[in-house]
Amino acid sequence: MAAVKSQPTRIVIVGGGYVGMYTALGLQKKLRSGEASVTVIDPQPHMTYQPFLPEAAAGSIEPRHVVVPLRKVLKRCHVVTGRATRIEHERKAVTVELADGHVEEFEYDVLVSALGAISRTLPIPGLPEVGIGMKTIGEAIYLRNHVLSRLDQAASTNDPDLRRRLLSFVVIGGGFAGIETLAELEDMARYALRYYEGLEQSDMHWVLVEATGRIMPEVSARLGVYTVEQLEKRGIKCYLDTRVKSMEGGHVVLDDGTEFDSDTIIWTAGMKANPMLRNTDLPLDERGRVRCTAAMQVVGLPGVWAAGDCSAVPDLSRTEEDPTATCVPNAQHAIRQSKLLANNIVASLRGKQPKDYFHKYLGSVAGLGLYKGVADVFGLRFKGVVAWFMHRSYHVMFMPTVNRKFRVFVDWTQALFSGREVVALGQIHEPKAEFDRATKS
Repeated sequence: MAAVKSQPTRIVIVGGGYVGMYTALGLQKKLRSGEASVTVIDPQPHMTYQPFLPEAAAGSIEPRHVVVPLRKVLKRCHVVTGRATRIEHERKAVTVELADGHVEEFEYDVLVSALGAISRTLPIPGLPEVGIGMKTIGEAIYLRNHVLSRLDQAASTNDPDLRRRLLSFVVIGGGFAGIETLAELEDMARYALRYYEGLEQSDMHWVLVEATGRIMPEVSARLGVYTVEQLEKRGIKCYLDTRVKSMEGGHVVLDDGTEFDSDTIIWTAGMKANPMLRNTDLPLDERGRVRCTAAMQVVGLPGVWAAGDCSAVPDLSRTEEDPTATCVPNAQHAIRQSKLLANNIVASLRGKQPKDYFHKYLGSVAGLGLYKGVADVFGLRFKGVVAWFMHRSYHVMFMPTVNRKFRVFVDWTQALFSGREVVALGQIHEPKAEFDRATKS
């Protein structure tokens, strides 16, 4: 007679981003009552839909609408707000530093590694002090307030050198994140200038620095060239095959000898695997990602699964031409992997075989500001308004929950008739400043 389990299978998901949230959503829908418990661990109590961060920074979307509260959507899961610091599979335990600072261990029967990648930085003098990232909703809000506050300060000074520094904006990194951030923020700032007396579009200096010879490698070379041409028509200076040597004190020095001062330096030059994975006994590849089978099972470890940015899942659509090919870290793969991953975990719990992940890359879409975009889909190339519409349609389709889809759509509709919001809420970065000033007066 088969033994009966005395308690539900304990499933622990480390990471609450695309993979973590979508996998948990799938599990809570498919698991029978009492079959398993699901715990999701993440430092933030929400999932961020990162493709919409540039539009949130530029005022086309309310920032709260590009994040999804985990506790609201994962009603049948246990959500833990904390940072996983160690995984010991030999003991089947995850060490977590919780939001209040104390440390706990969470034991598991099934583990899902769904950690997201972090910004890849380089040892460039001044980068830690003056660089601004673009990976979280907090950074998007900060950038929006920061750029608009530079316009306020520039309109208030008669010092030409200070004004030029305030109105010089630099984006380092020509991938999707960098190009969309640059294009959206420049579009917002140009729109906002109509409300500033004494400031002209020619006063602003927007700069892109990319170390390779082309931008956005996910799209065709022809669309990459078209995008650079469109950016330059807007007055944006694009430095390709160029590296930043230093940026100490906001003084930017490029390796071609160009030098200038900037008060806004945005770093989007690539991602790397989460370093926490080095504090685990999971098998890692040379890039620090978890080694997986095509079914997203961790190699050699039954009951352990991984997907997303920090997993090395074989890309079966390319392995015939390159046996070592793995899925690139993007939202397109992460969302699809997580949906299959939930099915595979349930199948495994019920004694069935998991299925291999196979997805042929469909293409890429990018927004370049209001009514401007590029798209490379199924080998077809689109530009301008059509590509911009495809960009918005694609991403709102994959935005989690009907609630968030509706809110984003309403934001877009309002912006269509009333324009962008161009108010800087810089006080949120120093919320006690006015009160402190009042207590001292």
